[in-house]
Amino acid sequence: MQASMFNVRVPLDTMGKSDDVFLMNTFTDSQLIVSRDVAALLDQAGSRALSTLTPDEREALSTLADQGFIVANREAERENLEQYFHEVRESEDQLRLTVLTTLQCNFACDYCFQGDHGDYNKSAAKMSLETASRVAAWTEERLDTITPESFVLTLFGGEPLLNLPVAYYLAERLWKSSEARGVRMMINVITNGLLLTPEVVDRLTPFGLTSVKVTLDGDHDTHNRMRPLRGGQGTFDKIIHNVRQVAGKCRISIGGNFDESSVDSYPALLDFLREQDFADKIARVAFKPIIREPKPQQPKGLIPLTVVGSEGKPLNGTCMTAAGSGSICDNCNFLDEKASFLRAETKKRGFKTVDGVHMGPCEIHRRHAYTIGPDGALYACPGFTGDATQSTGHIDGRRDERRETAAKRFEVISAWKECDDCAFIPVCAGGCSVAAHTELGSMDRPNCHKTAFEAGVIALAHDAAAASEMASVN
Repeated sequence: MQASMFNVRVPLDTMGKSDDVFLMNTFTDSQLIVSRDVAALLDQAGSRALSTLTPDEREALSTLADQGFIVANREAERENLEQYFHEVRESEDQLRLTVLTTLQCNFACDYCFQGDHGDYNKSAAKMSLETASRVAAWTEERLDTITPESFVLTLFGGEPLLNLPVAYYLAERLWKSSEARGVRMMINVITNGLLLTPEVVDRLTPFGLTSVKVTLDGDHDTHNRMRPLRGGQGTFDKIIHNVRQVAGKCRISIGGNFDESSVDSYPALLDFLREQDFADKIARVAFKPIIREPKPQQPKGLIPLTVVGSEGKPLNGTCMTAAGSGSICDNCNFLDEKASFLRAETKKRGFKTVDGVHMGPCEIHRRHAYTIGPDGALYACPGFTGDATQSTGHIDGRRDERRETAAKRFEVISAWKECDDCAFIPVCAGGCSVAAHTELGSMDRPNCHKTAFEAGVIALAHDAAAASEMASVN
């Protein structure tokens, strides 16, 4: 008998509860507020003879064991962890499909994976209705094989609304297919918001539209600098107009991608959103750092080279989880602090946001979560789309050595095994694989943001203490 390696604790001194401690177990998700004496008793688990325990101490230990804070031994706990990730991997409860209707985009964000900002749209892939039909047929086969309870279709890009015929076709056909099989279908749309209209929402709603995520990268001026049109014009005002038009018709969430140059503008954005007449219709607000490939210092006299893909287009970073200029080690603590700060600022304005702890495992760890590119290529994660070396297959079943190698690589991905006894493994799984691949050169290396998780636990502790205080008053 010993304390679980997934226990974390926060003394509640700053909340005026000098004798209390917040306990959380990230594996069982148990959360308790206990006295310091009980917290000390947890530290003594396994070292004191049962005969020396008082009845109250035995009862406390029994409760802690029931909640997962005390385990039989470390070996059994690691076996349970392995089983947990296996169950996540093999779960057939839900089929998840992210479809990139196109890699074309009407914006010119310098951090996205749509590449350069010149003639890119002339050659960027766009899914045809013929390919969409094959995607639908492939999905129907998956539905028959897996027999899930639910099916989630996420329309992504590029800008997915630049290819509405494919978006509408997939929504309508797969809704009918799901309905015929007794599967509950949900549609999510991730869009820059420029083409979001009531007509689009009304067309998708009968087929399970659940949420629309719109990206705002800071306040008015910062967003217009970070996310201009390809001609350089600003986009903030039009997006806000469009959000206002559809608010109330579907679940709207606001996302944003920040770096060192933009992060300080987000409180002003939050203030602006709070003042809008649609503020109470915003379901969630969440911001995350930008991933950029580190740019090493170039020796004088050498011309720097740009990595390009098979079509000769630059492969830029993906707007996923973390980065900045310089190396990841130089920036991770700064970005973690800023992410925690923005979560707190978001909550202050009354918006729901992520808690900073329950962040994973993500879709890359789930066998039945797929991303499909415009040409029908399969990927394990949207962040790798467009990189042919990371394609794990194709909807037409074609096989080649490159795809089979990639599929095997993702089959055994488990960076968390390098994290030793970190308490956050169950909710982190070793971090973002795209960020690790981009910043560290290997998706098998942990992309560690432990300080961010620690800040998230502190926030949970404060929320739990406040709730406890309110309950005692009432």
